[in-house]
Amino acid sequence: MAASISDATSATDLETVENLTDMKQIQDAYLKLCKDEEELNKDLDNLLENQSTLEDKMIGLHKTLPNLQILQTDSKQLCSMVTFTSTLAENVSSKVRQLDLAKSRVTACMQRVEDILDLKFCTDGVQAALHNEDYETAAGHIHRFRSLDENVLKLSSDMNQGTTLDTSFKHLHEAEEKMKTIVHNKFDASVQARDVASIERFFKIFPLLDLHEEGLTKFGKYLAAKLSEDADKRMILALKGTDSNDRRSNVLFADAITQLFEDVARVIEIHQPLVEAKYGSGRLFTLLKIIQKECDRQSRKILGEFKSKRDFDSRLQQVQQSLIFHKHLAVEKLDPKDLDVLLSEVVLLNTRTELYLRFLKRRALGDFEAAFQDLDKRKEKETEVDQLLQSCDLSRLLQEIIGSYITMEEYFMREMVLKAVVMDSTESGSQTSSMVDDSFFIVKKCVRRAMSSSSVDGVCAMINHACTILEQDFREVLFNRVRAGFPSGFDLTQAYNMVQSSIQQGKLQSSDIEKTKAQFLTTLNNAEVSCEYSKALKSNLEEEVLKLFAQCSEQSRAKLESCLSDLGIVANKFKDVLELGFHQLTSSVIKPKIKPQIDAFLSTSHNISEEEFSNYEANDPWVQNFIVALDSMLGSFKESLTGTNYDKFVSLVTGECTMQLEKSVIKSVFNRLGGLQFDKELRVLVAYLTTVTTWTIRDKFARLTQMATILNLEKVNEILDYWGPNSGPLTWRLTPTEVRQVLSLSIKRLVLGLFGLV
Repeated sequence: MAASISDATSATDLETVENLTDMKQIQDAYLKLCKDEEELNKDLDNLLENQSTLEDKMIGLHKTLPNLQILQTDSKQLCSMVTFTSTLAENVSSKVRQLDLAKSRVTACMQRVEDILDLKFCTDGVQAALHNEDYETAAGHIHRFRSLDENVLKLSSDMNQGTTLDTSFKHLHEAEEKMKTIVHNKFDASVQARDVASIERFFKIFPLLDLHEEGLTKFGKYLAAKLSEDADKRMILALKGTDSNDRRSNVLFADAITQLFEDVARVIEIHQPLVEAKYGSGRLFTLLKIIQKECDRQSRKILGEFKSKRDFDSRLQQVQQSLIFHKHLAVEKLDPKDLDVLLSEVVLLNTRTELYLRFLKRRALGDFEAAFQDLDKRKEKETEVDQLLQSCDLSRLLQEIIGSYITMEEYFMREMVLKAVVMDSTESGSQTSSMVDDSFFIVKKCVRRAMSSSSVDGVCAMINHACTILEQDFREVLFNRVRAGFPSGFDLTQAYNMVQSSIQQGKLQSSDIEKTKAQFLTTLNNAEVSCEYSKALKSNLEEEVLKLFAQCSEQSRAKLESCLSDLGIVANKFKDVLELGFHQLTSSVIKPKIKPQIDAFLSTSHNISEEEFSNYEANDPWVQNFIVALDSMLGSFKESLTGTNYDKFVSLVTGECTMQLEKSVIKSVFNRLGGLQFDKELRVLVAYLTTVTTWTIRDKFARLTQMATILNLEKVNEILDYWGPNSGPLTWRLTPTEVRQVLSLSIKRLVLGLFGLV
């Protein structure tokens, strides 16, 4: 088929070649035929190279033909043998099934015989054990009897044996009831006698009588009573021996509830192996519920004493009244320092409680994992554990206390921040006042204290309160101080009023303006540092949240992240104060001081001669004076502003300089030497401003630099080298209209130069 296609193709090519008339087409066809010939030669060479290999393979195939015939014969024989073996296996398997059925029946029969023998052994053994008060052996016989199927044994016996079996069953049932009564009574008597060995002895017998719940309940009540007795004694001793000078007196109740939790944990750790060994896995939760009820009762007593001894409710009421009526001076406020120790103890109470509840959950879930392989069943049990821990009195009481704690912590934070503002002071040489460090220290302390409580809701609430206090109370103080404005010193009315006020007071307060200026600049620094502190606080709290709440749920983590993100908004609020402050500085200081210097530029001629240009090099009429004025103004602010604020101030000064200088350039007239002089002045000014700030300022002079470039053109068409298809207007800050406007400043000189007249 391939040959026919090749022949057809060749025929077509020959017909095409015969129809060619153009010399170039004939040469192309000839080259194509040569190329095809070379490819055919290569293919033939390859086939000839493989000829010996193909011949060897053919010889090998001829040699294997006799072996293939033998293989076919052996395969047929093997097939017949497999068929015979399969038939034989089917016949044997049916007989094996019959034998297996017979074996299973024999085994069942032997089991029935053994059960009947065990029944008789149990009947005789339980009577002897009860007579000898060997209750463990008697319970073992009853446990063995309960594992036997009574109905099957009755069906397996004949008429004579039936009477005997009925008698055995009757005796064993009677012995079982008697044994249950004995175990109940003996356990109660052991509890009354405080006989720990006997208590554990009879506790182990309950599961043998299928009294798992009864045994766990009685044992749980015994353990609860023991916990109650120890807790009551310890609480009485703690209250009697309380000394105000003792360093642990401030955390007395936190220590008391911690000791209670440790006692409960010790009881569980000691008796959990006993429960698992005798009662089986999955039953520890029953014991935990009973013990937790006693823990709730003891916790209620401890927390009640805590509220009473610490005047918790009365302090809470005072705090609530202060928060509601904080604007009324008649309300007597509680000193926030009096709450510091109390709040720390509340946090410690909740922290220890959270640790204890996590311990209970871990033990209960571990027991369920060993007992239940079914995930659905395990999930159901986990829900029961969560419901118990969330609804127990201990959790409810601590939730109430944490709710009150949040209110008191909010009051503490707000009052301490306001006190820091009232006691604000500035040390000599410091660029910020004390209120910033003090306020953020207080906020950080309160939020961290809430985080140590391990309560997600408490942490979220305190972060929200912190944001509110920083944004509304603390920021408002900075905003009001900045809004008052920066005294420029040039307002004659203000100066006159100040002098009159000073005369009326009998003294001239010449330093009032300076103090006001210093306070304004300090407030600006406070706002800038507060912005940085807010960001740092957010970053630090995020790291601590990841460590402390690594195992919390996704929902809780999302709540924490949402609250922390609000701190970023607080930082932006402080930026607003900064913007207002620098706006005040721009209108009161920068513009009034820059304007006269720029006016001096207008009065300096830039249409100058060679002699004037040389004179300007020796005695510059404008830029040196301008730099001296700028240096004086910047120097007066450098020591008073933080590094960031000073760079911002220099940036604003630079922006104002460039804006007013651009307007003055448009109003001036330049000749060629004047353009050179302006370019030199611009370079000197940029060099100076570059040395006084760490920020880049050359970008602000881009428009002026382009103006200087235009003013220094020799010919009009040179503008195309900067503003043309090769450069593009995207690299220029000047608009086409502005370019034409700058060109018009020296257009007469350029036109005359075009005709060779200058």
